Amino acid sequence: MSLAAPPTVDPGLVARRPRSRNGDLAATLRSARERLSARGRRTATRFSGELLDQHAAALRASAIILPLPVMATGFGLSIHLGPLVAALWTLVALGCYLALVVTARKFQAERVPTESVDPWRRLFLSGHFMAGLCWAYLASLTALHEQGPQFGIFQFTVLFIVIASTAMVSFTLRLVVPITFGITAVFLGVGMVNDPDPANIAVRSILIAAVAFFAVVSEILRRSALSGLIHQAEKDELIAELETAQVISEEARRRAEEANLAKSRFLATMSHELRTPLNAILGFSEVMSGEILGPLGTETYKDYVRDIHASGQHLLGVINEILDLSRIEAGRFDLNEEAIELVAIAKDGLSIMRIKAEAKDIDLSAEVEPDLPALWADERAVRQIILNLLSNAVKFTPHGGSIVLRVGWTAGAGQYVSVKDDGPGIPAAEIPLVLSSFGQGSAAMKSAEQGTGLGLPIVQALVRLHNGEFELLSKLREGTEAIAIFPQSRVLEVMPALDDPTWIGH
Repeated sequence: MSLAAPPTVDPGLVARRPRSRNGDLAATLRSARERLSARGRRTATRFSGELLDQHAAALRASAIILPLPVMATGFGLSIHLGPLVAALWTLVALGCYLALVVTARKFQAERVPTESVDPWRRLFLSGHFMAGLCWAYLASLTALHEQGPQFGIFQFTVLFIVIASTAMVSFTLRLVVPITFGITAVFLGVGMVNDPDPANIAVRSILIAAVAFFAVVSEILRRSALSGLIHQAEKDELIAELETAQVISEEARRRAEEANLAKSRFLATMSHELRTPLNAILGFSEVMSGEILGPLGTETYKDYVRDIHASGQHLLGVINEILDLSRIEAGRFDLNEEAIELVAIAKDGLSIMRIKAEAKDIDLSAEVEPDLPALWADERAVRQIILNLLSNAVKFTPHGGSIVLRVGWTAGAGQYVSVKDDGPGIPAAEIPLVLSSFGQGSAAMKSAEQGTGLGLPIVQALVRLHNGEFELLSKLREGTEAIAIFPQSRVLEVMPALDDPTWIGH
């Protein structure tokens, strides 16, 4: 018969666990993100210091540019109002902006804590308000329109540029545009009432609208800057938490590896130390059972000796399994590879297990494909694989059941060994458990003979050492099939004999 090779070893275990870990990680990150976002929204005021710091930095950076519109306005006023008024206005306006720059420099130099920024914020707003009074004076000049449209154009241009530049430079300071140009907008409205000329109304309406527009733009930019600070803080805190979690995880992984290595060393040492006296016990019990040195005297002693020998054999088997598993986990199990006959080893294993099967009235049969070529593998390991699978099947198959051993080709030109029983079966959710070291199933398995839970893990490990695949298929109340698959690379092709006529002349 042929058997289609399954996709992977232990697909449920391999596929489910990463998804579970990824799902847990995603849930953790999502929870941390939501918590940080909520905390950021609740404590947005804690970023007022950083926003004020950005405002101070912007003022200092624009310290050279701020006097330019003031000086240009002073020059224009000197033409329309005379040099004295223009000079006084220019000095006052420059003084206001100089005070803002000095305040910004002092604020940054003192490194003001977040809880103490409110007085500084009021101080900055007061400076902007004083500067705004200077521009309100310019907006109040309506009588000069009698001199011609030039002053109206000059007034509109200067005020529009100043409103826009203030909004762009100082947007991180809340309400800076309304406080700075609120009185200016009032004077512009008064000028519209005093001079109902359509051109004058249009120009001043545009300026009033500009104050409202740039106030909105400034607030939008401020909120955007605040949102950026909150998100940056969230990211920094999340990165810090992830780095902390990574450090904890690495430390836990290192401790787990050390504990696992210590466990493997301990099991290997203890197994060796226990096996040595056990061999002596088995030897002495065998000598006593055979009455080589004389009769035991009573039949009861003979029964005790047989029990001692059987218990010692069982304990030695457990110790050997523990030793094999610890060697495999420690990476010290070396394969002694050679050409072997898989069918012959399977039949030997069947003969060994037949006595145990007959004791439970289990029908033990074999189905093998003929003419299977040799397999490049470790004979002892392959024999252990087959014996463990057969022993497991006999252990969990009830009285009167049946077990079928199959050996044949896979669809991928490899070879397989399959042991199928009609026992109680294993729930799908417990298959990863029974494939783990010392894993035990639920009620169906506990009703059978007790074992160490190492048989299948050892089989799985030995198959993997041969670059093969192991699959456990089971259904409740229908039975279980264990399949060990050896890859095509380990199948030795049959070579023609040297005296084959087809080789003549080649």
